Amino acid sequence: MPTNTEISARRKRNWAWIWIGYTGFLFIKPILEPSLWLWISTIAALVVFLAVFAGYVRYTDKGEPARYSMIAATFAMGLLTFPWNQGGSTFFVYTAAFLPFTLESTRRVLWLFLVECGLILAETTVFNGIGWPNAFIAIFLVLIIGGGNIFFAEQKRSECKLREAQDENLALAAVAERERIARDLHDVLGHTLSLIVLKAELAGRLIAIDPGRATTEIADVERTARTALAEVREAIGGYRARGLAAEIDAARLTFDSAGVTLIAESECARSAALSPQEETALALILREAVTNIVRHARATTCRLSFVAEAGQRRLIVEDNGQHAESREGNGLRGMRQRIESLGGKFMLERGVDSNRGTRLTFDLPLKEARA
Repeated sequence: MPTNTEISARRKRNWAWIWIGYTGFLFIKPILEPSLWLWISTIAALVVFLAVFAGYVRYTDKGEPARYSMIAATFAMGLLTFPWNQGGSTFFVYTAAFLPFTLESTRRVLWLFLVECGLILAETTVFNGIGWPNAFIAIFLVLIIGGGNIFFAEQKRSECKLREAQDENLALAAVAERERIARDLHDVLGHTLSLIVLKAELAGRLIAIDPGRATTEIADVERTARTALAEVREAIGGYRARGLAAEIDAARLTFDSAGVTLIAESECARSAALSPQEETALALILREAVTNIVRHARATTCRLSFVAEAGQRRLIVEDNGQHAESREGNGLRGMRQRIESLGGKFMLERGVDSNRGTRLTFDLPLKEARA
């Protein structure tokens, strides 16, 4: 079964035959000056051209060499026909019409037009029967039809490039959206599942010694799981985060469950200077940083600060845990991509507290500074 592309190409080839109507100019002289020889020669020329034209249409999508040979054959027919039937100038016009759609270089097409016109003039000089008016009419048609087709060919190529660019942009947008969903799911699920694991382990240890507290922790696990489900749905739908202040509260809850002391400066909650996109990015960055500390750092203290200075806003997340792996994983890569997408910078420092600890610094330029 033919594909849509094959059907479209077939329709395009079929519609090309409408231009065969211009061969009617071949029969002007046989009608005005009828003779058996002239009619037979004209019909023979038409039959040969129909075969050449069929080859040109057939090889439209088969590569340039075959199309060049068809164009050359068409021009040769014009040179052979023009001396005894001035209607043969239509073959020159066909040549001029074909060239712009075959060659992408407009300069080369124009040079070939000049060569074509020069050969027409040379043939007119050799064969007195052609007549200079017929030669000038042929040259005029070549330049008019050829020039018009140069415009249409350039327009067609521009439209093709535009469609290709649009298709590429759509593909890039799809890739970016997949990466966005992957980052959001990683941040959302990584943080929330870590909290669920912590609370489940705590509940397991408390069942025997404090059943009431264990029940409370299990209830928190259920509530956190429901929250995770809602956050996954929001992430897929395009919603990024609930805000920086709320994320700080969630970080405090997570650290409490992990036995980590959070020291958050008061300016951390002052996120009014942030745009929604910036606040969302910083909130998800903070979530991922908290997740990494709980999972890998084995820290006892985390210091959080958010300040505006020197033409930028700066978020600093610092812990006193063990060094992270030297290789940049998905979490660090996601944080870097988020901050850099907003024109900001990310810096990672290790060993900031007696050869222990990690400091993450995220800088965002102020709007005035970026303007």
